[in-house]
Amino acid sequence: MRHLSDEQASLVSRAVTEAEDRTSGEIVPVLADRSDGYTDVALWWALGLSFTVMSLFAALPTALTGLLDTLSGGWMHDWTDGEILATLLAIGLVVFALGLLFQLFQPLKFALVPAPVRSARTRDAAIRHFKVGAERRTHGRTGVLLYVSMREHRAEIVADESIVAKVEAEVWGEAMADMLSEIREGRLAEGLAAGIRDVGAVLAEHFPRDEHDENELPDRLIEV
Repeated sequence: MRHLSDEQASLVSRAVTEAEDRTSGEIVPVLADRSDGYTDVALWWALGLSFTVMSLFAALPTALTGLLDTLSGGWMHDWTDGEILATLLAIGLVVFALGLLFQLFQPLKFALVPAPVRSARTRDAAIRHFKVGAERRTHGRTGVLLYVSMREHRAEIVADESIVAKVEAEVWGEAMADMLSEIREGRLAEGLAAGIRDVGAVLAEHFPRDEHDENELPDRLIEV
């Protein structure tokens, strides 16, 4: 799913080119629709709901059998233990399936993912993209990946080893703040461009461009 038009993507790519004019560093912006499918989280919610409902009925079996008798026309039935157990298992399976079905509604699915899990999965995804697209891909180990994940409402900055050795992680806070303030207002392309400019300013301070510098990575936005 694309979140930016061609014109907006070009704005971000131009920001990369302009930022790299002053530094030997390489900036790779990545825009992701989501960082994970969270299938495991959806399964745990469905299982939890299923076992909760089964436990409630198991604790009150007469309420279950009475309800089923009422639904079947009101005729009393002499329930055996095997019938009650089979009914409980059937209810558990139905509730489990409904739990998964409801989570096909993506806003609900992501609302049920705990915030620490969203943050951890976003960080993991950013690191994976960095390893593929930027890590040790430059002569001076000066690649930086700026990663934004839309569904999680999270962003990460991952830097190569030469940059980590000189720049404290807290320094990236201003870039993150400038970027996210724009994104919260619905200006996604402008937010990415602002973050890129700030990252470029940090890189220019520690890794200024020299006359022999070559552009080693494409100056473009990557959407995944």
